[in-house]
Amino acid sequence: HVQLVESGGGSVQAGGSLYLSCVASGYTYIMGWFRQAPGQERGAVATIYTYGGDTYYADSVKGRFTVSQDTAKNTVFLQMNNLNPEDSGTYFCAANYWVRSPLGQSQYSYWGKGTQVTVS
Repeated sequence: HVQLVESGGGSVQAGGSLYLSCVASGYTYIMGWFRQAPGQERGAVATIYTYGGDTYYADSVKGRFTVSQDTAKNTVFLQMNNLNPEDSGTYFCAANYWVRSPLGQSQYSYWGKGTQVTVS
């Protein structure tokens, strides 16, 4: 089993930027970011395959968010630019050893505890 630890959340004004990091305790096949706002279901933000680095984004964040990784450190990052209040929520790092759909949150077996992002 792999453990995931997120960091980098915080509060920012609309139009600002935040940078999230997630460290995994071991190698995984794919890692990514999901978010959940109060009263809403958790949904995909961005994911990246460890081997090859293919990335996938939710339509709502394309052009504003960038997911990247440091495979040597089992770490995935999320650069979030031009944030708006709709981006607020708890951001969770997720990982698995295989997925059928890279943005399907139900297919991820390992989750971090989450980090809060607030955009005002």
